[in-house]
Amino acid sequence: MLVNEVVMPKMGYDMTEGTIVRWRKDEGDEVTRGEVIAEVDTTKVTVEVEAYTAGVLRKILVPEGQTVPVGHVIAVIADRDEPIPGLEVKAAPAEKAAPVATGAPTPVATVAVTGEEASRIAASPVARRIAREQGVHLNLIRGTGPGGRIVKDDVETFLAERPVEAPRPAPTPVAAAPAAVPQDIPYEDHDLSRIRQTVARRMAESKRVAPHFYVTSDIDMAEALKLRKGLNALLGEGARISVTDMLVKGVAKTLQDFPEVNASFAEGKLRVYGRINIGVAVALEQGLVTPVIPDCDKKPLSQIAQEAKELVERARTGRLRPEHFSPGTFTISNLGMFDVEEFVAIINPPEAAILAVGSVIPRPVVVDGEVKVAERMRVTLSADHRVLDGATAARFLQRFKVYLEQPLHLVT
Repeated sequence: MLVNEVVMPKMGYDMTEGTIVRWRKDEGDEVTRGEVIAEVDTTKVTVEVEAYTAGVLRKILVPEGQTVPVGHVIAVIADRDEPIPGLEVKAAPAEKAAPVATGAPTPVATVAVTGEEASRIAASPVARRIAREQGVHLNLIRGTGPGGRIVKDDVETFLAERPVEAPRPAPTPVAAAPAAVPQDIPYEDHDLSRIRQTVARRMAESKRVAPHFYVTSDIDMAEALKLRKGLNALLGEGARISVTDMLVKGVAKTLQDFPEVNASFAEGKLRVYGRINIGVAVALEQGLVTPVIPDCDKKPLSQIAQEAKELVERARTGRLRPEHFSPGTFTISNLGMFDVEEFVAIINPPEAAILAVGSVIPRPVVVDGEVKVAERMRVTLSADHRVLDGATAARFLQRFKVYLEQPLHLVT
């Protein structure tokens, strides 16, 4: 067999590195194709890494606890006695650790390091980036990672402890305003989870870069709920269909009619995707993740329900795999189960739109001149104005509304 290199997988377009949490196999163990061999911590969630070929786990190149860039070789699978050329190079032995600082930290201005010297210091990509942005030389920082490697916490600790120049006295203001924020309110600081850090960064980027606009529609869900009840009676407990499953199928059919919504703004052009991969937002204690159901336009409602159920269970038990973060082209965020009537969502970049879904609520409506109570659901489409205009977004919701109000479309 050919030598198979296992690399750090990329989960999401903004992932740059991952950390080996645990090796599920030891060197010398036989593995089968599709078998989980490691767990990796990303900025999104802990995911499982599978073997893409059968063989023997000949060499583990990245130990537990170490962070490496996406695409870095972390292990090698081959036949038991097959020679593996260049294994020493692949192993990338630990570089010389940064010198341990003693006494008071040296002021930054007194030490200079060339780019070549800095590149020889063992440090994670995140640590290098933070150090570069803060103008800090890596040889000033003591590494606490494997083999003396400098990690993110080392840089942040150095920045917090380094001496700073005394500020120059500022001129006395003519009339100093009182502090706007009270100083005597008790508080606690909590570290953000890696997922929450990623959500904060990506959502801030989305609002800053993509010009959002919002279109809301009110949908009569009476027929959809009747159909769901009838299907679940036929399918039984093990294959129950949720409202979210019907939303996914409805969006998939609507995207077939409006391919320009299944798109993104990329490099100054409109990029229209040839697959309909719908992400479904799942709320976890540590933050929000969005696993993706691929090719929703080609799958029946029952299969979508089965895959969605599995994804939610995997997300909540930390068993998501790289393929579950396959690139999405549209996202649905449903807060209806939390008794939320209506809300707007931030676009999940680089997608062009996201659908925010509220609860199904009995509301008085006028039908043929009479006031009746109907099961209504409000949905809001957040759209990127670089890709879509208001008329297209409105027509998209009109068609989506037809599919849900005449739900036999979802099972044909």
